[in-house]
Amino acid sequence: MRRALVVFGSERGGTAGLARMIGAELSKHGWTVIVQDAAQPADLRELDLVIIGGALYMNRWHKAARSFARTHRKALQTLPVWLFSSGPLDDSARSGDTAPVAQVQEIARSLEAHGHMTFGGRLAPDAKGLLAHSMAKKLAGDYRDPDHVADWVRQIEHELAPVEIRLPSQRLGEYDAQRNQRFTIQT
Repeated sequence: MRRALVVFGSERGGTAGLARMIGAELSKHGWTVIVQDAAQPADLRELDLVIIGGALYMNRWHKAARSFARTHRKALQTLPVWLFSSGPLDDSARSGDTAPVAQVQEIARSLEAHGHMTFGGRLAPDAKGLLAHSMAKKLAGDYRDPDHVADWVRQIEHELAPVEIRLPSQRLGEYDAQRNQRFTIQT
């Protein structure tokens, strides 16, 4: 059975919710999935996939996600790793063309990550904190898109799918053009 770890750095719960959506979608595809806060200790042994997500605040990835990537860098370089960010408080992330911020690009390079996706964020109307409360007046809402998450998980699944290589069968007495000779198979 394939095992995946999905970790997240989340300030207000939106990114944690995305991580749970990703975990649920992977489970539908037959994965055994652990979803946990990036600040918790993690066991990276016997994993087939790691996904790290972080909320974006002022073009910076959540501290717990950055710390997880830095702390586990060597182990993560030996595993298939994907990254995701959450943050846009509109529908712009659905296009799938939102590039990761510079900080996340550097982390992706460091980990040799296979890919990154930016998902829409969530901001409650009663968000706490001066900046969040101010933003909530105009941008409150839930812009996370479960279909976008499902599409992304299918892309990961497709990339991880084993490639079947079929060699053409050769019959007895066929001509081997590379060796310029006839051959026979004895049984």
